Amino acid sequence: MSTTATSSSASAAGSVSRRLPRWRDVSQVRRADLYLRTSFYWLLWIVPGFFALAGVASVAEPVSTAEALVTVVVAVACTAAGTVALRDVMALHPRTGPLPWRSLGGLAAATAVAAVTALVITPLAGPLLIVVTVVASLAAGGLRDRRASTVLALALAGVPLLATGSVPITAVCLAYGLFMMFTIRSSLWLYGVIAELERARQAQSALAVAEERLRFSRDVHDVMGRRLSTIAVQAELASSLARRGDGRAAETMLEVRSVAHDALREARELARGYRETDLDTELEGARSLLASAGITGEVAVDDVAERWREPAAWVVREAVTNVLRHSTASRVAITWDSTGLRVADDGGTSQPPGDTAPGSGLVGLAERLRPLGARLEAGPGEGGFVVRMLTEGAE
Repeated sequence: MSTTATSSSASAAGSVSRRLPRWRDVSQVRRADLYLRTSFYWLLWIVPGFFALAGVASVAEPVSTAEALVTVVVAVACTAAGTVALRDVMALHPRTGPLPWRSLGGLAAATAVAAVTALVITPLAGPLLIVVTVVASLAAGGLRDRRASTVLALALAGVPLLATGSVPITAVCLAYGLFMMFTIRSSLWLYGVIAELERARQAQSALAVAEERLRFSRDVHDVMGRRLSTIAVQAELASSLARRGDGRAAETMLEVRSVAHDALREARELARGYRETDLDTELEGARSLLASAGITGEVAVDDVAERWREPAAWVVREAVTNVLRHSTASRVAITWDSTGLRVADDGGTSQPPGDTAPGSGLVGLAERLRPLGARLEAGPGEGGFVVRMLTEGAE
């Protein structure tokens, strides 16, 4: 039986721990929300109680037990109504929404009862009205509606003046009320700033994830597109050689296997985020790939500044891939001069269709070059198709 009780207790403790997260796991916004709510609820009950006790102790006129009890009951009722109104007002922040008329109506009714009580029990009118003022200003002071704020400010001065006719009591109530209004409005404003910063942080995290996904998709397009194009060209060549009974078919298929292994290795590097684009490697790969397709490759790329080597490698990879996929060229020239990189072929004047979706093909390449200070131009030229990377300050 004790074992059953122990297991039940452990189960209950486990369920409580699942319901109540650890403080270090709570977000900053949630912490600020808990702090503000706890602080305002404490202020709502402790500060009015302090003023009520201080006021009762300072009353010179005799007060009966019944009058004191009625005053305390009215003060507690006002504070309870103020607690409900404060809960609804804080629920509007940091958003905006319709005014909580039901809870505000309850607070207004409790304030009216307190004003009547102050008219009847004159000796305790001052302390009671101070309590009501502090409660009303804390409960409704956080409203963003200007009309509601104006009505509240007028009530902070009008109710004490109508109930007592005393200017000093009215001035004290108004001073306390305005101070409490400023306190809650500034605190809720700060809470709104914290919530906005949290939303901005979440948006920044989502943007970082989206950028990483876009980068990965571009790299997959660049790497896998080129490798698959190479495999397709070499496989077609091997098929033609095999039909003619040429012994080079087996050698060509071994090259296909080698390219497939390279593609697998680069795909793994992409997944791990380790892959870097090297211009010399891309140029050598372009020569080999073009030669496999029976295309003459002419490369004259020297003295490329370090900042442009990786962007130039992107352009070489994309341009050569497009030649294989969309062109009937027999010659491709890759050159570098003071204006940038140029990849030209003699495959006719029609532009290769390529990929027009953002983040892929020539469109994605242009998007990647733009932040680096370079721009991409692609179109017919000199009897073929030309892709140019125009740089600023290229050496």
